[in-house]
Amino acid sequence: MLRRTALLSALALALPLAFPSAARAQQRLTPQQQQALLARAEAYLNGITTLRARFLQVAQNGGSAEGTAFIARPGRMRFEYDPPEPLLLVASDSQFLYYDRELKQPSIVPVSSTPLGLLLRPQIRFGGDVEVMGVERQGGFLGITLRRRENPAEGRLTLVLQEEPMELRQWVVVDGQGRQTRVTLTQIQTGMPLDRRLFTFNDPRFFEDEGRR
Repeated sequence: MLRRTALLSALALALPLAFPSAARAQQRLTPQQQQALLARAEAYLNGITTLRARFLQVAQNGGSAEGTAFIARPGRMRFEYDPPEPLLLVASDSQFLYYDRELKQPSIVPVSSTPLGLLLRPQIRFGGDVEVMGVERQGGFLGITLRRRENPAEGRLTLVLQEEPMELRQWVVVDGQGRQTRVTLTQIQTGMPLDRRLFTFNDPRFFEDEGRR
């Protein structure tokens, strides 16, 4: 079973990029090609309003967990782990909630303290306070490694997107101590309505609802 320290570190990770088809040669990109790919990825990510997918999370120690991910941009995200894992992660109102259903203990950190918060911004932009550390293209997939320019010790986030059609398929995340986690998405759906109650953990009824799940 994943423990709290592993999951909180998973909120701020990055890893040497591993594409789903790692056996294929990496394509060398010109600066112009990089800029065109970054612009396309920005447009795709900013076009996401809602997303639901199954996820597989693999930690540095080999531990793994599965569940369902929900994203409602801007600002909201939910990771619901399958039993017997009792964990729930929810982002809303600029906060990230970690909740252990067994212990009934919530912990909250600012969304701004995690690289994953970059995905929840009203406008995702690869520039300004977001430093692009690398752009890689391999086997039909695009990898973009990012970090906050003003706080590089916080960690890095690598987004892996399928190019045709463009789709977010994976992110890999690394903290200042080099701990790493990978989340791979499958069965991806976008554009569906999502109940706001999935994310509103500042409402006292949220934990009552979770207790009945």
